[in-house]
Amino acid sequence: MTTTKRSIKAQDANPMIEVRRSPVHGNGVFALRPIPAGERIIEYKGERISWDKATERAAKAGGPINHTFYFTLADGRVIDGGRRGNDARWINHACSPNCEAFEDEGKVYIHAMHDIDAGEELNYNYALIYDERHTPALKKLFACRCGTPGCTGTMLAPKRRSRKTSAAA
Repeated sequence: MTTTKRSIKAQDANPMIEVRRSPVHGNGVFALRPIPAGERIIEYKGERISWDKATERAAKAGGPINHTFYFTLADGRVIDGGRRGNDARWINHACSPNCEAFEDEGKVYIHAMHDIDAGEELNYNYALIYDERHTPALKKLFACRCGTPGCTGTMLAPKRRSRKTSAAA
């Protein structure tokens, strides 16, 4: 009998993907078979909590909010993939991703944006929203390691620029 480093419940097994060490960062999720564009790959699961609770948990863990498995929902709540989560929490960020996340009735699903080859690492653009000024130190804290041709160097979403209106003369 072969043993693995972590046990997977039979109902959680996904024949499309597996988690293993990533050349990008820590663990990653890799395709076990070709995945066609548009295919739903996995639901991002975890405990649903308030943003205040998520912030409190990050502070108690002694780490910055960027080192969590949080996924923000449209209603303001958060899915904490670190609690009752699944393999989706190991999908890494990329600036030029092959997957995207969709929220549907309070659930988040990861879909292939284009055809993905067997053995290819899955990724999506985290586009993290951070209201504070994007200083060099902050960008370093949220550094991207994807190495894709379009890499911006950060997992942060670009700040929205306010449009200046000019008065007609």
